[in-house]
Amino acid sequence: MRASWMDAVQQGSRDEEDYSGSASGKGAVYAWEGNSEVGQGEISIIDTTSSSRIAFDLHMIKPFEARNVVVFALKATGDSTEVMWSMDGRQNLIAKVMGLFFDMDKMVGKDFETGLARLKAIAEK
Repeated sequence: MRASWMDAVQQGSRDEEDYSGSASGKGAVYAWEGNSEVGQGEISIIDTTSSSRIAFDLHMIKPFEARNVVVFALKATGDSTEVMWSMDGRQNLIAKVMGLFFDMDKMVGKDFETGLARLKAIAEK
């Protein structure tokens, strides 16, 4: 989970970064603090299934507290790999109210698309 993986999926500038836990795989932890685009948080690998799935615990601290499970599911399709990126978590009352007025896909969908495009570029090198 070193820099190239996180650079692929994360936007913005990070002022402080720290790697801890395992060097790779389950237990690897990446923490950051950065500008308003990335805030402050920590992500750790909580599960891997061979070359088909990796799950993370994403703990956002700033700009607001949130905890989500992020999953990258990989499926071989001919000579390429299909990647499905999902994020699930509990919503507090404020997040539920925001969901009534804001289209979350419009808010974060572009970031997911950009991250997947960056991941593809790295994988094809």
